[in-house]
Amino acid sequence: MSLNKRNQAQIERRLIKNLTDACETAKGQIPGFVWLTHAVDFAAFPASLKVVWVFDTQVNKDFALADGEARFMVELTTQALADANVNVRQVANHVFYDSEEECQRACGGDWPKRLAQKNPGRA
Repeated sequence: MSLNKRNQAQIERRLIKNLTDACETAKGQIPGFVWLTHAVDFAAFPASLKVVWVFDTQVNKDFALADGEARFMVELTTQALADANVNVRQVANHVFYDSEEECQRACGGDWPKRLAQKNPGRA
């Protein structure tokens, strides 16, 4: 699907608003979770969409995932995308988990470089 700049900007604003709401909800409920971000290539939208949940440390990330928090983060992402009118087939395939610690180790703290990787947080 080809989107003009105006449509891209509208989608981006909706994603930012709704993912910010999801982020604020999670901050109070998931220990070690600090922020989330997204990346998208509008030439391949929505298949290219990545939502990355970022933890302070790898240990906190691993603990949250082992504790079943991934389901909660996928649910929050699903709701955020629905509210933003973004439809993807399998939301879980667009959700990634990472840590500040791992980005520092692997990319020297360069988040744009980290997010440009095919599967950030799964590398």
